[in-house]
Amino acid sequence: MRQFLKFVLATIVGLLAFSFLGFVLLAVVIGAAASSSGDRKEVAANSVLELKLNEPLAERGRDSKFNFGGNSSTTGLVDLKATIRRAKGDEDIRGILLNLDIVQGGMASLEEVRDALLDFKKSGKFVVAYHEVCSEKSFYLSSVANQIYLHPQGNLEFNGLGTEVLFYKRLFEKAGIEPYIFRVGSFKSAVEPFFRESFSDSARYQTVSFLNSINGYMVKQIAASRGIAPARLMVISDSMLVHNAPDALRLKLVTKLGYFDEVQDYMRNRLGLAKNKKVNLVSLSDYSDNDRDAEVKSSSNRIAVIYAEGDIVTGKGSDDNIGSEKFAEAIRKARLDDKVKAVVLRINSPGGSSLASDIIYREVVLTKKVKPIIASMSDVAASGGYYIAMACDTIVAHPNTITGSIGVFGVLPNIQPLLADKLGITVDRVNTGKFSDLPTITRALTDFEKRTLQGEVDNIYADFTTKAAKGRGMSVERLRRLASGRVWSGLEAKQNGLVDVLGDYSDALRIAAARAGLKKDDYRVQQLPRRKTELENLLAMFGGGDEAEIKAKAMKAELGPLYPAYAQYQQLMSMRGVQARLPYELDIK
Repeated sequence: MRQFLKFVLATIVGLLAFSFLGFVLLAVVIGAAASSSGDRKEVAANSVLELKLNEPLAERGRDSKFNFGGNSSTTGLVDLKATIRRAKGDEDIRGILLNLDIVQGGMASLEEVRDALLDFKKSGKFVVAYHEVCSEKSFYLSSVANQIYLHPQGNLEFNGLGTEVLFYKRLFEKAGIEPYIFRVGSFKSAVEPFFRESFSDSARYQTVSFLNSINGYMVKQIAASRGIAPARLMVISDSMLVHNAPDALRLKLVTKLGYFDEVQDYMRNRLGLAKNKKVNLVSLSDYSDNDRDAEVKSSSNRIAVIYAEGDIVTGKGSDDNIGSEKFAEAIRKARLDDKVKAVVLRINSPGGSSLASDIIYREVVLTKKVKPIIASMSDVAASGGYYIAMACDTIVAHPNTITGSIGVFGVLPNIQPLLADKLGITVDRVNTGKFSDLPTITRALTDFEKRTLQGEVDNIYADFTTKAAKGRGMSVERLRRLASGRVWSGLEAKQNGLVDVLGDYSDALRIAAARAGLKKDDYRVQQLPRRKTELENLLAMFGGGDEAEIKAKAMKAELGPLYPAYAQYQQLMSMRGVQARLPYELDIK
């Protein structure tokens, strides 16, 4: 009995000690978060804003100071542009240093940052770039600089854009998985990796088309900044004439080969500093913190900007995707709020669930009846991403946006060969009706069942294209000639009437304000849906939090570069119902 009491007492003491330590740790973290958000670093006169951009670009940034569960930081595109715009008018900031290696972002996002840098230069201030290793996307940004320095032993990538797709046909055959494919449209190639070993002719045709469109626009912009004819740049790119730093200098892609101390000498000269004086570099995070509240306006008029980023899924979703319930609620909230005079739907999505897309689409239609709603397409607004945009008053896209892909598909795997032939597992069933077990993944489908499921996909495609035609003000026949799942660049989409305006987020905001009759300084931006703060995420983890989200972050931290393949597998397993999704996972590089 005495031993039992000792054990109970020790357990109680241990629990109390653990609780106390947990409380102390939580208090320290909360204090650190509060102090970090409260501190504002002063910016000294004659400073240079340093942009490293070594975190992925996202529509809305996430500062993961504590990095629990593999939660990674991202740089918010709108915040980054606002920071550059503030620096343009800040007398203490005399220039910008682009200290770039490999920039992680889509082509449309990079175009917005690039435009912001060009606008910054209009103030007469300088932009200087330094690279040790320069990727094609990094070069696209730094091509606007007054001076581009490349390390003498560094290299610069300038050989065009490309994308790779993984095909799983042989894997499925070896594993004993038979995928049943239901789709509409010869270009709806999202399912091709499941039953082919390479691109179909139509998939290759459309990919070549929009990649060449995006690459051609990029080369045209670089040519204007570097003073090199576009045709000459295409020869340099297509022939891969750049192999090392001296090649980049000889071909005038960079202006100097030099070390970082030489970049500092250049900045000292521009700042009028003596050689022994230190250049005051201000980081993006410090400058953003310093000016975080600089543009808050007192007007009661608002334009709601609703950020739709990630896959479209049913339910609430998470911060990394577009949950139909959460986003329908956000649009509804903006519609019913009298202070909100217009809505901008900012979309960066390859699509997802057709049902979830239609739920969000309905709220867009209802909002359009009472106030202006403008779609602003970012890197990708395809399939389901186009679905939620097509009812807006105006659709604004970048020339580099990937959009269209108006089509649907369904996938139903038959794993009976895997179970029986590979694992020795058999399945038996009892049904009250002939088709009670449909849909099922443990037996082959009959021809009747295949026709039934294909009929459902056909009906959803008909509904999608009918609504798209109505939104675009064109006949269904013409719309379907542009549909069939085909993907377009923003430039191609504009030429075909699928978008209205070529522009960026700022253009969409201006259009929304004009439609609502608001002057430039007579409104403030309200961001929806509200995202959890880092502190709230931390508290949620102490309290259990969203188990699936925590697991995903942990897997991302554990798998590292292998995570995308795992995520693609999980995406396949989570496809419930008919999908309106981009043809395949696009990683343009």
